[in-house]
Order: sequence, then structure tokens, then C-alpha cells
Amino acid sequence: MTISFRIDRVLGDRPFAEVGDPALAVDDERRRLLAVAGTHAPVADMYEFGSTAPVGVYGTDDLACRALLRARYPVHAMAFHPTLPLLVVGTGSYDGGYFFEGELLLLDLETGMPTSLIEHEFGRQVLGLEWLDEQELRVLMAPPDDWRDKDAWVEGHVAVVRRPDWRAVPPRSITANDLAGPRVTAPRPDGREDARRTVSSLSTDWDPRCNVRAVEKLSDGRIVATLDGVQLESWLPSGQRQWAVPDDEGGRDLVIAPDERSVWVGLVRPEWEKRPQAVVRLSLEDGAQLDHLTPSAPVSLVRCADGLPALAPAGSAGERSRLRIRRGSRIYSRETVREEGERDPERKETWLAIADLESMPVAERPREPAKAEVRRLFPYSWIPGETHFAGPGVETANGGLVHAGTVYHGHGLQPGGSFVVRREPTNGEPTWVFRTDRKAIGLDCDAETIYVAYDDGEIVGLNLHDGTVRWRRYLAVAAVPAVPTALTVAEPGRLLIGTSDGRLLDCSIA
Repeated sequence: MTISFRIDRVLGDRPFAEVGDPALAVDDERRRLLAVAGTHAPVADMYEFGSTAPVGVYGTDDLACRALLRARYPVHAMAFHPTLPLLVVGTGSYDGGYFFEGELLLLDLETGMPTSLIEHEFGRQVLGLEWLDEQELRVLMAPPDDWRDKDAWVEGHVAVVRRPDWRAVPPRSITANDLAGPRVTAPRPDGREDARRTVSSLSTDWDPRCNVRAVEKLSDGRIVATLDGVQLESWLPSGQRQWAVPDDEGGRDLVIAPDERSVWVGLVRPEWEKRPQAVVRLSLEDGAQLDHLTPSAPVSLVRCADGLPALAPAGSAGERSRLRIRRGSRIYSRETVREEGERDPERKETWLAIADLESMPVAERPREPAKAEVRRLFPYSWIPGETHFAGPGVETANGGLVHAGTVYHGHGLQPGGSFVVRREPTNGEPTWVFRTDRKAIGLDCDAETIYVAYDDGEIVGLNLHDGTVRWRRYLAVAAVPAVPTALTVAEPGRLLIGTSDGRLLDCSIA
């Protein structure tokens, strides 16, 4: 099926948008290039959006992004090759147990393709990089682990890796022997302040925005969104930001009141911080707080089929498996319990549970469903023996349920382990299942199409009735790949997409 997918407007655009908050900056004066590494995603975002550190290469004349990679670990070192169009990037972190893991990445500035060079599965935490000449690269690394090694945090190993042509180096071809070298002092400097000064010297308009979590459009053309560090912000039809309400963590879910005079916002409050969950009601005129709720347990804020907000139990899994069903005629939640009479504490059953809206007076919404109001509908997994983690979903006009999720596996997400499923509302039997290899971040629908945003940047349109693919596109802004973190159908033929770099995309589909 041939479709036209077009980004008509970009809100929140600015210089160095792709990297968010700069953590390290290295320049190449001869080629007038600047490499900027962004801050690694905070722990609060790992389960929702994955954990990556962006690296962008910019022209210092026009600040256009020439190349972009997303590293799995925090970036500690970068160096431009003396003559070839290459940037070498060193990353890594402590795994919390014994190992200092990381990668040595080689980014081809002409093709935009990165290559991971270290052979070992865990790699090495790379702390410093220096080109000695066109063939020799000096690499400073943390020790492989800190087992009985109290100096591993202040010392490291240095090696010189030689290759005759660095553009021809195969993936995972640098061995442990290549990286063997003497023990030396290895400081861990913090490059954030220097990086911020560097980008500020080129433009004062950069802004460390990231992770748009929800985005909606008002009838007057304004667009409102939640994101990291901001409870809610409002954008005028002109493209100017009207106001923003700051927050140390940021907003997550939002539900606009039917009269469009206020909006309910669920705030990000990681469970391990032991702070109570917060839900606030803000004025859409100026962002002033009008009301505040403190639920007794983690919740998702949802807009129900009647247009009113409700609080859905988020479950003990919290960020890892958060079910959020849009426009439901009832409130959906994922409930994991040990069956009555079961002696094995590890054996539990997970159910899709519901609470009927009729049991909640309109004047009291949003509020938490009482335990007595919540009842189990059918097993959450339609495949016996499989554990399914939750994701975004929507209730269709005829009461069907479409939701995304992943299949639990001890070694992480497996090929085909991500799904979007349409289920019968009475018994949970699948009408269709669409499987992919990547986690779904956002999902919404219109009368004919399910729109799904994935964490690798792909947007997929599925036939609502049979799950077949109508179209698929990888998201890019100004020809640079972007990662969606929120998706909403604003009206027929229009999508609003929030990105990991804090931009809001107003898109048309024809």
C-alpha cells in the first residue's frame, strides 16, 4: 500500500537537539566538525525507552547534524581520525557486580554506520582515546573487573592498537591480546561542564530536552505535552511555546478535561525513590495547579471512552510492565497473584483485570478503583506458560482490545518476542497477533488503522481488522534518524509524535 507520511511541523527544535544534555564534546578544527555525546538515559527511563547515549557530529558552520549513533553505555572518550572520515567513541560502565563493560565504536562519517570493534562479549570500559598517527590508536581502559582489586576505580590499562586501514576494520576484531597493556593511573574526569560551554559558544539556543512521554492536541490548535523535567508544556498554533511547568522528574500521562479548561497529569515518581505517586490538575490557561492527588500505589492516568480521566493500577512491576489502555469503556489493569491453595511462592498467575466505570461516580474521578471494584477478566497471556509484559493499548469502537507487549525471556527480548494483539473482550482469545523484534513505545488507532511506534524508530500502520501491515516507515527529522517516545492520533490523517530528543512532530498521512 502506497502512503504519504510527512512531518509538517517540528516543535521544540533547536541546535544539538539530537543529543539532549551534552556530556562530552570533541572538535576537529581542520574539518570544522564537533562531536557531542549526550547524557546516558537515567535509570527512570531504562524500562520505558531503553538506555542509550546519543553521539552527534555537527558542522560548526551551520550546526547541522552530519551523523548520529546511539551507544549502549555512557560515553567517556571520542577522537576524530587524523585523515579519514572516522570518529572513534569509547563507552562503558560498571555492571553493579564485578565487570567494567563497554564498547569501542567506530563511526563512519560518510555512511553514518557505526561498528563495534571489541571481540569479547562484555567488551571493556574505554576511558580515553588518542590517535598517535593514521594507523595507531592509543586506548585507555578500566580493568576488566574489580574482583579483589580496590584500585580498579582509579587505575586502568593502556594499549596501542595498530591497523593499516581503519576504514576496513571488521566488527569485533580487536582481541584481548590487542588490548593487553601496562597498568597506569586512569582518572575519570567529568566533561559535562566543558561540553555545555562548548555548545553554548556556538549557540545559546540549545536546550537539554528529552523523552516526550505524552502529546495531545486541543480544539483551538494548541499542543500540550509531558516530558522529562517538565510536568506539562503548551505550544501555540504559531509554533511558540506558551508556557511550561518545571518538575524534577517530569510528567507522564495526560488527560484533557472535556471543557478543555484544565488537564490532569500523572507525574514520574520512580518506585525506588520511595516518594508517593502524584497526579495533578493544571490550568490550560497558564499551567497553574488546580488540584493534587496522592494515590496509594503506582497508577496510570487514562482517558476513558466517556472522555473523563481515571486512575488504573500500574501493578508492582511499575516501569517494567505498565499497562495503559486509551479510551476504555472500563478501567484495565494487569494483576499478578498467587492462586489460592498454591504452595509454591514463585508460581503466580497474571490476569487482565477490569473495574467498571459505573462503580465510580463522575464527580469523584479520577480516583483509584477500590479493591472490591476490580475483578479478573481473563489470563493476561493467551499462551499457557508464557509471561507477557505490558505496554500501550487502546479499546476499539466496538469494545475490542488492542495492546502491545513483550514476552519474558531470561536472556532479554528475543526475535519475535514483541507483539501487538487484538483480543476478544469476553474471553481474551486473539483475533490477530503481529510480532516484531523491537519494543513498542506508543500505540493509538483510528477507525481503520492501528499506529505503533517502536524503540528503533519505526512507525508501523496495521489493519485494525486483521493485523496486516498497511505501511511502515523509519522516523527521521531533517534526514537524521529519530526515536519516538509518544504517539497520538490527533484527528483522521494526522499523528502527533514525541521523540527521545524532546521534539514534537505534527505529521500527516495520506
